[in-house]
Amino acid sequence: QVQLRESGGGSVQAGGSLSLSCVASGITRGCLGWFRQAPGKEREGVASIDTDGRTAYADSVKGRFTISQDNAANTVYLQMSSLKPEDTGLYYCAADGLCYVPLRGTDFRYWGQGTQVTVSS
Repeated sequence: QVQLRESGGGSVQAGGSLSLSCVASGITRGCLGWFRQAPGKEREGVASIDTDGRTAYADSVKGRFTISQDNAANTVYLQMSSLKPEDTGLYYCAADGLCYVPLRGTDFRYWGQGTQVTVSS
């Protein structure tokens, strides 16, 4: 059974940091990605990492977010720093995808339930 379980969301003031985790089980992972969706906005690809560890980021988060992985633990992380109110949204982990730039949700087969990130000004 495929499972993607995100954790680590929460509320933080602008300028603060949060770290998200996603544990994947039951799948051949392919490209792993993080997406986010704010109320009333379209889903946005945030960051991706492929099986060789190559990473890519949306322009809006470059220099502030870092995606990493622990292959042994089947876990992908998203370290977020210098957070801004516009980073607020529901963050989803996705797996078994393609690491195109820009990241496209339609290229990913499996999704987690999402974890909320709220950044206050």
